[in-house]
Order: sequence, then C-alpha cells, then structure tokens
Amino acid sequence: MATYEYRCPDCGRFEVRLPIGTAQAVHDCPLCRSPARRLFTAPSLTRLSPAMSAALTREEQSQEAPEVVTSVPSERQRRRPPHPALSRLPRP
Repeated sequence: MATYEYRCPDCGRFEVRLPIGTAQAVHDCPLCRSPARRLFTAPSLTRLSPAMSAALTREEQSQEAPEVVTSVPSERQRRRPPHPALSRLPRP
C-alpha cells in the first residue's frame, strides 16, 4: 500500500492509501465529494523525530494562518546554547 496525496479546492489536502500504481489523477474528496487533483510529493522514506514532525506541522499551518508576533522575545528566549563544535574553534 502507498499513501497518495490529493488537494481539494474547497477542503484542502488529504491522503488516500491505495495499492501501488493504482492512484488516479483525480479522486473524490472524502468531505465534500468534489473532484480533487493528485499532488506529487517526495516519499517518506524515514521516520521523523517528534521535534521535526512538530516543526513541519507548524510550518504547514503557518502557510494558511501565520502566527502573529505581539512582542519582542526576551533575551532568555533569543539566547541559544553554543554548539559543542564551536567551542573548539580559535577565538580572536
């Protein structure tokens, strides 16, 4: 079985699991039954970490409804711990 992705003009993206090679160019939307076109996406060959999965979900959601920033982040939020490899570099 393979997962195929379609986009409905009214409802957005959805996935359908079908036997490999049997996906049609158009599939009925499961919500509104209107025809949806097939999208060609990269196959998911590896499992993602929970952090990466959450980041990809936020990125996808921000395409439709971007997060609104109401204030400048505090110094504590902006500061990142140094990467261990950077500590070995020569300092001026």
